[in-house]
Amino acid sequence: MPAFDPELGAALAALGGARGRALREPFTPENLADRQQRDAATRPRPTLRELRADGRFEVEELRAPGAAGAPEVTLVSARPAGLRGPLPVLYYLHGGGMVVGNAWSVLRQALQEWALALELAVISVEYRLAPQAGYPGPVEDGYAGLVWTAANARALGIDPDRIILGGKSAGAGLAAAIALLARDRGGPAAIGQLLLCPMLDDRNDSFSSHQMAGVDLWDRTSNATGWQALLGDRVGAADLSPYAAPARATDLSGLPPAYIEVGSAETFRDEDVAYANAIWQAGGQAELHVWPGAFHGFDSLAPDAALTRDAREARIRWLRRVLAQSGGSAAAAG
Repeated sequence: MPAFDPELGAALAALGGARGRALREPFTPENLADRQQRDAATRPRPTLRELRADGRFEVEELRAPGAAGAPEVTLVSARPAGLRGPLPVLYYLHGGGMVVGNAWSVLRQALQEWALALELAVISVEYRLAPQAGYPGPVEDGYAGLVWTAANARALGIDPDRIILGGKSAGAGLAAAIALLARDRGGPAAIGQLLLCPMLDDRNDSFSSHQMAGVDLWDRTSNATGWQALLGDRVGAADLSPYAAPARATDLSGLPPAYIEVGSAETFRDEDVAYANAIWQAGGQAELHVWPGAFHGFDSLAPDAALTRDAREARIRWLRRVLAQSGGSAAAAG
């Protein structure tokens, strides 16, 4: 097994109390409903007033039509206060293994790390969670919100020609799937994909998934539970759609440039490296970072570690470069 980075390993070893037990406890079909209830209780949605941070940010909730027969999609739009548009936008999908998380709780970090530094807007997507909504519910929610965002760009004060798809873990897997959908349906064309430790492969049978079983904070057991909740008896099916699990795609040509990062001591390591390699083989652009000794979600657990700082700087550099190449702002280009 790859050794943990010393600072990250220390942060992991220091986990104690109820939070430590919750992070270390695998998700299983038997405890999933309880875990969802606990997540909602321990990770409450910040209010719009809290997210506005005494007027530093402009934040509002929006409603977009869902896919045919599906409910409306809630989008949370946020930007630094006082910026004149149209702004580039990071269209972001939260993590949580397809089964937990919400659009509000990720905005503080996105605003502090990306919106202020790059003068961009962030639209966070409240997609439906599994198993209450199985495939294709979550990805269709994300795609419907993207189509509506691009169509209403002028009213939203954003530039429809400078949309970056992004997400973390399950959200990054959904962002990758939305990029495939947009390509194949002729939908809004993004200028980049920010894929942070993406959850891509329902087969859950890579070397790293076995290597990190029982060790990574999102391990093979939890991963199987998330995919089962999303796909039911379709898990592992030979003809599963790449919009359900992007690792199943046989054609990765014509996609926006991708930033893909993952830890070397992480369940998703091998499927994420394989996805970057498949993009290169299809003639596309991908910037791959495998952070040595990093486990899943390392940056949230150890926000002050040197490796976390390196990862944040690499993301910013890539975002700045993509925005500059698309005719971005002075802040993006500088």
